[in-house]
Amino acid sequence: MSSDRNPKYRQEIQQMMFVSGETAEPAQETTTLIEEITRQQVIEILTRSTALATRRGVRSISTDDLIFLIRHDRAKVSRLRTFLSWKDVRKNVKDSDDKGGGDAADFAAADDAAGVVAGPQDVAPKPKNKRAKVGLAWDVNSFYSVQVPEREDEEDEEEEEQNYATLQRLAAADERTRHMTREEYVFWSECRQASFTYRKSKRFREWAGFGIVTESKPNDDIVDILGFLTFEIVQTLTEEALKVKEREDNEKHRRGGAEAGENLKKRKRETGLFDPPEEGRTPIEPRHVREAYRKLQATPQKAVAMLLHNGRVPHRIPLALI
Repeated sequence: MSSDRNPKYRQEIQQMMFVSGETAEPAQETTTLIEEITRQQVIEILTRSTALATRRGVRSISTDDLIFLIRHDRAKVSRLRTFLSWKDVRKNVKDSDDKGGGDAADFAAADDAAGVVAGPQDVAPKPKNKRAKVGLAWDVNSFYSVQVPEREDEEDEEEEEQNYATLQRLAAADERTRHMTREEYVFWSECRQASFTYRKSKRFREWAGFGIVTESKPNDDIVDILGFLTFEIVQTLTEEALKVKEREDNEKHRRGGAEAGENLKKRKRETGLFDPPEEGRTPIEPRHVREAYRKLQATPQKAVAMLLHNGRVPHRIPLALI
């Protein structure tokens, strides 16, 4: 990982880390390292996506190329498909408003307390902006010209995994925000909207290497997906680094260090978001991020056999996408 580039997303990374569980303000070296890892991941994603597009005989990468790279993480794919489907709903609503349809009067009429039911001749039925399911080219259903109608209460395995992972993160967020004041929660909500791409499209294109890593000019969907993935990368790195730091603190406490044990007790004490920093609320350090990255790059034992060549593991194992 090269560090010759000036950091461009320090504030955004701090906000993402805060939402992901970090409470103290991380050092600039830590945020710079996370930005370098994230940029390395984005470059790898673009490189592999370009190779996939070339194999299809086209120059421009598509959303399917990006999603195909993370297809094994079904929970993440499901979250991304949900993100894209709601984005499509917002776009359709905006287009409907621009064309004069579905204005505020329609919604006000629905909330009218008079209870007057109009007849068929009074109001014409209007199509609803329903969240459409984003299909993938390698889905089994895409192989057939006739599709089975979807049921409202039907959930696939991806959605079940997504719901479980989402509930886990929501439970952690609820625990973090339970004792926050109104001002603290407003700040928390603002941090949840941190993005590498929102209103920073030009800066992100230069940072990610568009025009160098890939020749294609990205459309809005490509940029939005990369914005989603960069948030996920920072969140995953932070959560794993926090686990590394917690294990380190527990090990110090187990060895009977009186000072380490006192610091751990202070860190576990409930404090407000804007309370002055305590001795026990130490931030994540670069070594924790490096160890977290090493763990995330470790090849699972069940996948080693797939990498064997003449009975030997290759010298260079492909970079794992976080």
